[in-house]
Order: sequence, then structure tokens, then C-alpha cells
Amino acid sequence: MPDLSGIVKAYDIRGVVGEQLDVALVRDLGSAFALLIKPESDAIVIGHDMRDSSPELSAAFADGVTSQGLDVVTIGLASTDQLYFASGSLNLPGAMFTASHNPAKYNGIKLCRSGAAPVGQDSGLAEIRDTVEQGVPAFAGQRGSVTEKDVLADYAAYLRKLVDLSGSRPLKVVVDAGNGMGGHTVPTVFAGLPIEIVPMYFELDGSFPNHEANPLDPKNIVDLQAKVREVGADAGLAFDGDADRCFVVDERGEPVSPSAITALVAIRELEKEPGGTIIHNLITSKGVPEIVAEHGGKPVRTRVGHSFIKAEMAKTGAIFGGEHSAHYYFRDFWRADTGMLAALHVLAALGEQTGPLSELTAEYSRYAASGEINSTVDDQVARMMAVKDAFGAREGVEIDELDGLTVQLPGGGWFNLRPSNTEPLLRLNVEAADAEAVRALTEDVLAIVRG
Repeated sequence: MPDLSGIVKAYDIRGVVGEQLDVALVRDLGSAFALLIKPESDAIVIGHDMRDSSPELSAAFADGVTSQGLDVVTIGLASTDQLYFASGSLNLPGAMFTASHNPAKYNGIKLCRSGAAPVGQDSGLAEIRDTVEQGVPAFAGQRGSVTEKDVLADYAAYLRKLVDLSGSRPLKVVVDAGNGMGGHTVPTVFAGLPIEIVPMYFELDGSFPNHEANPLDPKNIVDLQAKVREVGADAGLAFDGDADRCFVVDERGEPVSPSAITALVAIRELEKEPGGTIIHNLITSKGVPEIVAEHGGKPVRTRVGHSFIKAEMAKTGAIFGGEHSAHYYFRDFWRADTGMLAALHVLAALGEQTGPLSELTAEYSRYAASGEINSTVDDQVARMMAVKDAFGAREGVEIDELDGLTVQLPGGGWFNLRPSNTEPLLRLNVEAADAEAVRALTEDVLAIVRG
């Protein structure tokens, strides 16, 4: 009986190819997914990224699906948000083969139900795991069929319909695809727009020869920052491996906080639907709910993670949601995350006025932040309790435990301390009025965490 506990994560399936993931296991996973969604659909759409193992693994998954009598629509090479588009527009459950920003030896599967609804641990992944571990029952009926469908042009047209760039001034934009799927989607999405693209690392290469496709790590946007300055670009965009996240740098090559992007896009969405609800996770800047409220919107705070964001969006009818990790969710995109759509919003906002991006985003960047700081600890619970006890004893401190430990100080500074789900780490995010206040509060917390 296989043990899948190491590869079935909270939101997806992920592991080292040849050690944790192979063709036989993936075929069983395809069969188990087919059994899960049989009551709601008779077909599944499948896409894959540029990793060397992706075509073979996605074909094995399709074999497992058809062995249970369901049909498969394959869209071939795709970004994750392109697969979500296919799931939404075709109203089919979907499977995307990607390990996102993980190193080349990894691969994985992101699953969704019809309309790009998420499949997580509590909404199907645990059931799939149990089915495979116990042995997938054979199906005696007729096998399903496999057909191919190219949705890239339709995906690009749909995004351009949601954001009108026809009135934009001409812009020069450097795009670092990191040898990932942005190199596949950007040329089609941006074709015909008043934007001159300066491409970097558009060659699809799952070995990631230039840098890891993880723009959250500052070292992976150094090349982009230098190129923006070198060519005098108006902005720079960096996509992760499966191109569902997008990071932005301004004309100086300086990173723009995902919280500032969240606020900017939120205001644009609120212009279309005044009074709408905007979701933000609890690690985004407190400037986000402030700005949303000032523009007549209703900010709603959630836990970190796409399944929580999407569930809250469904419950509240929210028009948009943003996370500190540069995941951006749109009701008009089946509540799914798409960095490409967020990028189009940023460029439209920039192109509609004459000032530089740094000036445009400055009004959305109200506070200084530490970024995420990881600490390896022996006992996550004990260290968290030590921090809670230390700060809880101080006058005027407010503490909540929606996701980890969020501590609000009377002077306006705050921090969140969360345990990693997969590693013996505590993740710290600090925000305060200025860099010196952030430094002091960070040292204060870390002295307890690492003490």
C-alpha cells in the first residue's frame, strides 16, 4: 500500500520525480480524481508546464482518467491560470501539471473542480489520497476518449476584455519569464497592445538555467532590475514557473510590494463595482484595508492560502482578493488567481497617466515591512506561546489567532508569526511606521523565537 502523506499537500500534490512521483502512481491519481468528480462531470481538462517530466506525467494522468470512462480534453503547454481559464470557460474539472517555483527535479498536480473551484485537503485531496492508498477500483465500462484543444488565444482575448489598454500611452516593459510559462503566454496576451516587451528568459526550459523561477526570493529578480535600468523601461514584470504569480518592479528597478499592487487593483475593481468586497490575507499591509475602506469598499481579512481566499470570495461575493505572495484573485476569473490579469491592471493604470510607476504606487505604500523571515525551531508551539506570553503581558497589546499569532501594538506596529505546515519553521512578518521601527520590533520578536 503506497504512502502518499509526503506528497499530498494542503493545496496540491507535489514531489520529486522518480522518487515520489512516477508514471504508475500518477495514473492511479488520475483514476482516483476521475472517481471523485464522476458525479459532477463526464470529462476533465488537463494542462502542463515546461518541465521535462510534465508531458509524460500528464499523459499518464489522462490514461488513468479515461480508464474510469471519463473523457479528457488536453490543452498542452499552459500556465496555471490558463488551465483555470479552460476549467472555467469549458465548465470542466481540471488538472495542471506543475511544481510552480520548485527546483527542476520536482513536479506536481494542481486540481480544480468545474469552474476552477479549488480542490484542497478538505475538498477532495484527502479522498484521492485514500483511494490510491487503498487501491483504485477498476472500471468495467468503455474507456473515455482524449481530444486536444488550444485555448491560448481565447485565454488572451478574455483577459484583454477584462482590462482595456486601448487608451494607454506607449510603455516599455521588461518581462522576466524565468524560463517558465510566462514565455508561452506573454507574447499572445500582449500582442497588439501599446506595449514594447523586452523579453528575458522566454525560452521554455524546466531546468531553469538562469535563475530559479521564484521571484519572491530577491536574488531571482536581480537580472530584471538591472535590465529595467539599462533599457529605461517604464516597468518590469517577473513571473514564477507556472506564471500564476506576477511580481512588479518600477522604473528605478525597485520592487513594488504585492500589498501596493493589491490596493491599486482593488481601487480599479471598486470603480467598476462601488461598495464591493475586497479580500486580503492577514499578512498584507494594513494599508490595504485602509485604502479599500477610503474608496468605499468593504475589506475582509482571511487566513493565508488560496483555498481560504476563494472560499471567502464565494461566501461574500468579493470582486477581488490579494495576498502578500503576489497571488491575485478575480471574481471575473472564476475567483481564481491570475498574475497576468493583475499585471494588465498595473500597466493600464500606469498607461492612463503620465507619471512614473514609482509615483503611482507610492500612495499605496504607507508603511515599512520586514518581508517574511524564517526561523528554524525545535518546538513551534512552545516558541509561539513564549511570544504570546511576552507580548500579551504588555499594556494595550491586541492578539488574535486567526492564522498563527497576530500581535497589534499600541503604537501602530504589528507582526504575524505563523508555523510552516511542511517544515520546522516559524514565519515572521513585521510592519510598522518606518524601517527603524520595523527593525526594532523584528529584533524584539526574534530574540524570543530564537532565544
